[in-house]
Amino acid sequence: MRREKRLYSFLGLLLLLAVVYLNWLPGRDPAAPGGGGLKLPVPWLQPRMSFAGRNGTHFVDADTGAPLYVNGWNSYWLLSSRSPALVSEMLRRGRIMGLAVCRTWAFIDGGPGALQISPGRFNEAVFQVLDYIIYEARRNHIRLILCLVNNLDNFGGKTQYVKWAQAAGANLTNSTDSFFYDPTVKGYYKDYVKAILTRRNSYSGIRYSDEPAIFAWELMNEPRCVSNASGPHLQAWIAEMAAYVKSLDAKHLVAVGIEGFYGTGIAERLGFNPGDWAASLCSDFIQNSAVENIDFASVHAYPDSWLPKASMEEKLRYISSWVDSHLNDSEHILKKPVLFSEVGYLQHVDGNSTVDRDILLRVVYDKIYDSARKLQAGGGALIWQLMVEGTHMYHDDFSLVARDHPSTYKLIMEQSCRLQTLYKNDRDPDWQCPIQP
Repeated sequence: MRREKRLYSFLGLLLLLAVVYLNWLPGRDPAAPGGGGLKLPVPWLQPRMSFAGRNGTHFVDADTGAPLYVNGWNSYWLLSSRSPALVSEMLRRGRIMGLAVCRTWAFIDGGPGALQISPGRFNEAVFQVLDYIIYEARRNHIRLILCLVNNLDNFGGKTQYVKWAQAAGANLTNSTDSFFYDPTVKGYYKDYVKAILTRRNSYSGIRYSDEPAIFAWELMNEPRCVSNASGPHLQAWIAEMAAYVKSLDAKHLVAVGIEGFYGTGIAERLGFNPGDWAASLCSDFIQNSAVENIDFASVHAYPDSWLPKASMEEKLRYISSWVDSHLNDSEHILKKPVLFSEVGYLQHVDGNSTVDRDILLRVVYDKIYDSARKLQAGGGALIWQLMVEGTHMYHDDFSLVARDHPSTYKLIMEQSCRLQTLYKNDRDPDWQCPIQP
């Protein structure tokens, strides 16, 4: 009789676990009425994953200390799509290509479908979409770079923060530069950061600050100022906010999110900029990246749109020089890894568009691989940006569905393969390179 009771108890436990597991499977809509997030989290069902760390000029697996050089991509639209099916499909395709890191937005400030409705007020249904993105990334052995606010007006950005402060009675001009120095606005941003970093994922039960599927926090997408006089305010803001993030979360890497333009502080570097306009935006690659609590430098690269009148040969010379300069400065001056976190090329209607993109992308990939082979500062490159079918509303002039461009798809795959062969790690034990790099 006792044996039968034990058997029934065991079967009852198995049934309970089965119910939990079925509720865990993808396909539930976190944005549906009433939420949809997992109400009974079972974090031990998550795949094992280690944090990304840093050792000198290169990323490392925090558990083993093995060097970590990444191939990755941008899909800014994951949160705004509010579609678990699209999120799952994009992350699945990234994994198939051996991509290790996806950079995406962790914000929608104000407006329709906002995550942050107003300062400190959140839409729980949208928050559960972010939960699902993180949960699903880990299921696919992909790490995320989560950007915390936009410099541009898209999805609210710093303009929305300034408007909120004005509505609350703050005496601010219409210049969005006040985002970087006004105490009220800075308080709003810090409150948002705290809400994100201390969030407990409704799917896994894991706090974001304890989630190894998060590669890094990015303070802002492409911070810029209107007035040159605001440069010191931006520098002070970076130092203050990086320190604040670290005070809440010492486990994750932190980056600024700058484009990599050189400021006027080092005159000999100005020639690497794509034009005189680049030095007038108040950001400075070396000064901004040298902040103590910034773990790695970030650089963007858009040779086609930055140099619209240049020939292909001139764009090739430019991108080669641009990458070399930032690799050298990161290795010898900053002594930190550098991630080329946006590499994009305009999708032209002419037939050479794919060929030109592949040529320019290969230049970046080859230089990253060479740096990785020497165990130097080139931490990786993230293409801007990858899509799946059904995401046309989020397309921009640089977007592509990778499998619709076989040569680019193969190029991305080859980079993943050859980086994997350099330093073995357990990023994704189930992924095997399907081609000969």
